[in-house]
Amino acid sequence: MKRRWMFTFILLIVGFMVAVQYNTVQHPQERDTRDLWAIRNELTKERKLHSELLTEVRALDQTLGKYNASEGASAGKVLADTVRSLRKQAGMVDQTGPGIVIDVVPSQESIAIGIPLHEVSPELLTRFVNDVNRFKGVDMEIDGKRVTALSAIRDINGDTTVNGLPVSLPPFQIKILSADLGSSEKLYNFLQSSSILDDFYLEDFVLEVGQPESEVTINGRIDKFENHFLKELPKGG
Repeated sequence: MKRRWMFTFILLIVGFMVAVQYNTVQHPQERDTRDLWAIRNELTKERKLHSELLTEVRALDQTLGKYNASEGASAGKVLADTVRSLRKQAGMVDQTGPGIVIDVVPSQESIAIGIPLHEVSPELLTRFVNDVNRFKGVDMEIDGKRVTALSAIRDINGDTTVNGLPVSLPPFQIKILSADLGSSEKLYNFLQSSSILDDFYLEDFVLEVGQPESEVTINGRIDKFENHFLKELPKGG
């Protein structure tokens, strides 16, 4: 009797395995049907991300090496340099460099037919920022409000805001700094052919993209960061 139950149990396992195998054959996993160019583009993006991560790691290694090699007053200087670098990355300081200035103005057609002046929607501004951020190493200001990776563009009580500060009704300016003048020219050409111009026009606005300039100044953030996690250690701790 015991052998019969064991034999039955083994047949059940074998039957289950056969059923799973049959189902796999009948319903194979979905194949990647992308063409060669799509796969190459994806690979290029991954390599670019990998390169950026390696650059970040090298920069952190260099900073750590400076800390390890410094003593006393030198350690204080390295720390001060690191703080200045972090403040710059966080958009807390004013910056001047090559860039472009964009005027956001109501379209002539909307003025001619008497469409009331209204705000640029948070969704449209976010789309614009995402388009520009395809270019690495850019710094941006919208209507005097600094835009960083931590910035929030949203609707607050019916007002479009950046970092919690209301954006003016058009006309207002958007300023974008690049690493060099050549990068600004590439961004200028990209924006001239971008569908984002049509997106703004459909909402009754025009983006007047200025020619690249050698010196454009953008403001640092005037709002303070809220620290929820870091705590200051007592002296001597």
